[in-house]
Amino acid sequence: MNVKLVKWAQEIKPELVRICNDVDRSWLSDRLPCPYTEESADWWLGMVSEHDGKDGVFRAIVADGKIVGNISVEQKSDVYCKDGEIGYLLLTDCWSKGIMTEAVRQICAVAFSELDIIRITGLVYAPNVASQRVLEKNSFTWEGIQKKAVYKNGQIYDLFLYAKLK
Repeated sequence: MNVKLVKWAQEIKPELVRICNDVDRSWLSDRLPCPYTEESADWWLGMVSEHDGKDGVFRAIVADGKIVGNISVEQKSDVYCKDGEIGYLLLTDCWSKGIMTEAVRQICAVAFSELDIIRITGLVYAPNVASQRVLEKNSFTWEGIQKKAVYKNGQIYDLFLYAKLK
């Protein structure tokens, strides 16, 4: 399967709206609007155009010519300014095909090249074993657990902390 990352642009806004409405939200932050509207996409694309390459890297995930997900590394601020946090989502029918593992490999290379960071942090809900494996396959090291740190859909989860150093 051919996986590549492309910059988000107005021309692919309909794909952004589609994937954000179709994605499984079980392990995602609640800050992703639901339903995901044209206005949501306009806000996201405006933020991306302002920050991409400065304090973040934001990409669409393309597998075999079709946009199937989103991935980003956002640089933190203040005393955490040398760290970036990775986040990603992928349509369910694309799970377990190596797509996200390859997308993470590519975004880490871009982030370490374009951003003034020395580490990338990944935060994963404890039951999300697939996401843990994606990070581990990309040489992220498990650093610890934040006990009972996440409240999602009426459940409280531990949060696993992973990091990759430049």
